[in-house]
Order: sequence, then C-alpha cells, then structure tokens
Amino acid sequence: MKKLINAPGSVVADALAGMAAAHPSLLVEGQVVRRSRPKEAGRVGLVSGGGSGHEPLHAGFVGYGMLDAACPGEIFTSPVPDQILAATEFAERGAGVLHIVKNYTGDVLNFELAAELREGGRVASVVVADDVAVKDSLYTAGRRGTGATLFVEKVAGALAEQGAPLDDVRRAAEEVGARSRSFGVALTSGTVPAAGRPTFDLPEDQVELGIGIHGEPGRSRRAHAPARELAEVAMDAVDGDLPLRGDLLVMVNGMGGTPLIELYVVFAEVAAYVRGKGARVARSLVGNYVTSLDMQGFSVSVCQVDERLTGLWDAPVETPGLRWGR
Repeated sequence: MKKLINAPGSVVADALAGMAAAHPSLLVEGQVVRRSRPKEAGRVGLVSGGGSGHEPLHAGFVGYGMLDAACPGEIFTSPVPDQILAATEFAERGAGVLHIVKNYTGDVLNFELAAELREGGRVASVVVADDVAVKDSLYTAGRRGTGATLFVEKVAGALAEQGAPLDDVRRAAEEVGARSRSFGVALTSGTVPAAGRPTFDLPEDQVELGIGIHGEPGRSRRAHAPARELAEVAMDAVDGDLPLRGDLLVMVNGMGGTPLIELYVVFAEVAAYVRGKGARVARSLVGNYVTSLDMQGFSVSVCQVDERLTGLWDAPVETPGLRWGR
C-alpha cells in the first residue's frame, strides 16, 4: 500500500488539520468542521456528516450557501452523537437546525440520538436515500444515500441563507431527495488505510454495477465495457426508477481514482442518453464530489428540477468543494 499519509490511525485528524490550514473560512474543533464566521442570526442552520473517505463530502461543503457544520467520522464510520450535538449547537442561530443524513444505519441512529440529547431549540431531519442499485442491505434499511446528498445540501443551504423557516427548508430538502436518483459503477475497489488492502476483490476484466460508496456490493458484475455501455447501464437503472423528463440536474461523480478526462467521456454519453429520452440537462457537475477513497469508477446522480429548484441551485455558494456567484 502506497499512500500519502503519516500513519493509518491519524489520517482523518491530519486531513482535517490540512483542510483548516488551506481554508481560513473553516475551523476544526473536536473533529467538527464549521464556518469560521457563523451565518446571520435568525437563519436556519444546516448540519451533515458521515464517515470520512468521501471527500469533499461533507466537510468540503461547509460554507456560505450550504452547511454550517459537518461531522467527519473515522474512515467509512459514522460520526458519534457528541460530534453531531456539538455541530448542532454551533449551527443554531435562533431558527432551528436541519440535519441532512445519508441513509446508512449508523448515521441515522447517531443523528437521531444527538437530536434527542439536545436541550432546547428545534431540530428537524431529512434522510437521503437516492441509490437505485439495491434496496435493504447489510448497511441500510431501504436505499443508500449517495450523490443526491450534495443536491439536498445545496438547495436547502440556499433557502436557509434566504431566511426561510425550518419547515420550509426541510420540505425543500425532502422534495429534492424525492426528485433524485443515483447509480454507481466501480472499476476497482478502494483501499482503507487501516486495512492496507482493497475492500473487495474485483478481477481486472470485471466491473461492479451498483456499488455503494463504502465498497458495498452492487447488483451484479460483468465484463468491462466501453464507457457508452456502462453509462447506459447506469442511466437505464435511473430512468427505470424515475423516468427522465423535463429539466434535469445531472452529476457525473468520480469515486476518487478516476481521471477527469474519463469522467467527461462518461458525461458525454450520459448527456446523449438524456437527449434521447427527450429531456434536457439544465445544470451539470462533473468531478469528484462524493468519493470512495481511491476507488476507480463513477456514479450518476439525476434530479428533476423546476424553475424554483434551479434558482436555488444557482444561488451563490462559497465552500471548498463548490463555489459560484460570489
């Protein structure tokens, strides 16, 4: 195993120290990443979190127009309730706090416990479950939460900056989740530093269809194929669950080890598929946003958007992982 680390046990702490050093807009306190300057009083606070190894999710989306704080757990491990509680206390600006939670059992339980432990102040929660690959697994009850988490954080964050009340922010977050679907393809496994070896075995001539962001099994394996065929498999799965129509927000996301040139090859095929369905790519993202350490592969996330949601997507944002309009 060759990795740019000091020691397997200090990877998360060392990375958070580097993030704070690189981005003065962030502070790291007790493994909570928060804005160095709290948002305006009277605004809804947003908190999310999950296991590390998916960068820039979630800490990279802390800042104006998105999250107030994020709770990075250890590699592929849920943050603990004390972390979440501390992040929630910081995010409280007098209008309540929304927890945005990926649908993994540990994340859901620990965010629920943190909300129960809090004394005073309203806490609402939205659970993101957008992965159409599998339903119910060793890791989840229901579908996994993956790329659409970014969509939810962005739209909810824009609405919170505008001063919308907690119930409105929660409903918008739930709407985005309901309108979104994702599917992932792995060419290789990722390697957890503490393990020192790939999470799963995948022959050189095989790909895993419907992989989870922690290396969980997908729907099936098949022989490696051109990008056009793999993109079609992913889009067939999305379209089969939520038919593509109207204006779409489309993200082709790298899993951490895929060159950007290859992601653009995939996006060209995804865009052609969307056109073939009579729909339109209204907004797009291509790059590493919800990764799985050094896994090679991609995921596609699609959200059906209307004029209101597109406006919230376009609203200014300034975070390490996403920025425009300021």
